[in-house]
Amino acid sequence: MRSRRAALATFAGVASALTLSACGQQSGDAEDGSKDGTIGIAMPTRASERWITEGKSMVKDLKEKGYKTQLAYGDDDPDAQVSQIADMVKKGVDALIIAAIDNKSLNDVLKQAAAADIPVISYDRLILGTEHVDYYVSFDNEQVGRLQALYIIEKLGLEKDKGPFNIEVFAGSPDDNNTKYFFEGAMALLQPYLDSKQLVVQSGQTALDEVTTLRWDGATAQKRMNGILAKSYVSGKVDAVLSPYDGISIGVLSALKSYGYGTGSKPFPVVTGQDAELASVKSIIAGEQSQTVYKDVRELGGVASEMVDAILSGRTPKLNNRRDYNNGVKAVPAYLLQPTSVDKSNYEYVLVAGGFYTDAELK
Repeated sequence: MRSRRAALATFAGVASALTLSACGQQSGDAEDGSKDGTIGIAMPTRASERWITEGKSMVKDLKEKGYKTQLAYGDDDPDAQVSQIADMVKKGVDALIIAAIDNKSLNDVLKQAAAADIPVISYDRLILGTEHVDYYVSFDNEQVGRLQALYIIEKLGLEKDKGPFNIEVFAGSPDDNNTKYFFEGAMALLQPYLDSKQLVVQSGQTALDEVTTLRWDGATAQKRMNGILAKSYVSGKVDAVLSPYDGISIGVLSALKSYGYGTGSKPFPVVTGQDAELASVKSIIAGEQSQTVYKDVRELGGVASEMVDAILSGRTPKLNNRRDYNNGVKAVPAYLLQPTSVDKSNYEYVLVAGGFYTDAELK
C-alpha cells in the first residue's frame, strides 16, 4: 500500500482524516476485510449530530470496501485533534480523512503524515496553510449561502420591490474556512438590497469579523442576538435572520422567543439554517425556523470513501473542481456535491422520501 501511494503522489496528493474520541480512544474498528488497509477518520465534534452520522456512515462504507477504520472525535478541542492525528500517524494508518476543528493548526502533524507517505483528504472543511493536503471533498459552500439568501429574498418579496425590512446577519466559526464561503455566497445576493435600503441591518453589524460565531455555538449566537434585540430593536421588529447553521438558528430563535416573537401579533422572522438537523427540521414543521440547507452527509461520506479506495487501489479519484479551493499554499483538487433548500413545503419529499428521516422521527 505504501508503494502504491508513493506512486500516486507523483501525479496528485491525498488527504488524511482521523476520527478520535476526545479521550483518544478508538471508537470503531471495522472487521478485517479483503484489502490491506486502515483508514483514520478525524471528526471535529459530537455536539452536532451531522458529524456522528458522517462518522458512522464512513466506517460502514469503508468496511464494505474491505478496510479497517479508526474513528475519533476531537470534541471541539484543536489540540486534542492534533494529538489524535499524530497518534494515528504513529500507528501507521494508510490514509487520513480529516474534518478539521481549527483548519490552521494541522501543519506540523500533516508534515508527519507526509513523511510517512500517508495520503490526506480534507473533509468538508478545507485545511489551510499546508502543502500536505491532497484532496478536498465537500459541498458547494457558496451555493449553501446563495440558497439561504434566495430564500430570504423570495419570502420577503424583495424582487417585487417590497420593503424595507430589518435583517440581522450571522456567520459561522472564524476558524472554519467554510464560513467565508457561506457568507460570501449569501451576501453577494443580499448586498444589492442592503445598498438600496430594502434590507436594513439595525445593529450595523455586517462585516464578516463582526458576525462570526465561534465553534458554531448556539449559546454564543443566542447571547449575541439577545444583545442585538436589546440595543437595536427597542422599537420595530426583525423580519429576517441570515443564519448559516441550524445550531446557530436554534440559539437565535431562543433569543427571539424571549423577546416575544412567535405570537400572532409578533410572528417569527424568516430564519435560515443548514444541515437539516433533527431539532431544526422539527422547528420548521412547527413554524419556527423557516428553512435549512440539506446536505446529504451520507453521500459526502460515500465520496470520501470512494476517493480513499481509488487512491489506495492506484486509480485517479473522481474530481470536479481543481482550481477554486486554494488553501493559501496550493489549489486543492476537490469533489463538490450540491446542497438542497428545505422548508415546510418540501421536507417530506426531500428528507422522508429520501430516507434521511422517518415520519416517526419527525413527530
